[in-house]
Amino acid sequence: MWLRVSCDLAFDVETPTPFILMLRPRSGAEQWIERDEFKIAPNMSIIEFTDGYGNLCQRFVAPKGELTIYTTSDVKTSEFVDVDFGAPFVEIQHLPNDVLCYLLPSRYCESDRFNELANSIIANKMPGYQQVQAIEDWLRHTISYIPGSSVYPTSAIEVNQKGSGVCRDLAHLGIALCRSLSIPARMVVGYLHNLKPMDMHAWFEAYVGGRWYVFDATQTGIKGGYVSVGYGLDAADVAIFNQFGPAVHTLKQRVTVTQIKN
Repeated sequence: MWLRVSCDLAFDVETPTPFILMLRPRSGAEQWIERDEFKIAPNMSIIEFTDGYGNLCQRFVAPKGELTIYTTSDVKTSEFVDVDFGAPFVEIQHLPNDVLCYLLPSRYCESDRFNELANSIIANKMPGYQQVQAIEDWLRHTISYIPGSSVYPTSAIEVNQKGSGVCRDLAHLGIALCRSLSIPARMVVGYLHNLKPMDMHAWFEAYVGGRWYVFDATQTGIKGGYVSVGYGLDAADVAIFNQFGPAVHTLKQRVTVTQIKN
């Protein structure tokens, strides 16, 4: 399916402020970017770079006044999420080097604290995809998904204690549970067709059977329409924008996802 995705941002900047953006999706095995447009006002010097996870980022210093950012892309992505209940666990010694970092505890995913819970969830499941599916099912039925209930990132421990959270929070707990079983897992932020309410979305991917698979406890049924923008260990790595210095006032944040052709 072909999707047109966009993010429209506006800020009131009180003093010259450094920004780092992560708003441009990249082409890869699961999606193809046919058209990409990026606008920013006022006109200024911008440097684009690729971070350690391969994400496209832009950095600049915004002058005092109103800052507007608009990005849109036409993306070909799958109508369905790939599923393989037989995908096996990959032994650590056989993992690619660039996947190893996704085994470790991180700021919001304290995987070293979840081994007992994870093992109770995946009892009698075949190692690999089936274990991750059991974790996704457990999240869906145990942790309440409440859009807009959390502004700041919440750690896996906090989400488990609270029993509810936004998409980012459920992803943190899913990642921590996977890593506690030595299954590599990573955070993904991007767009999702027909997400309600519409906003930027977060989910997680797990590495089994020699590749990454999508898991999203906030959604029911097996559907596609995902457009990935950023990958990382947790939410600290995948913010669509970071600003440094005095707080800026967000005037607008509007996200749209429209199907333009099959």
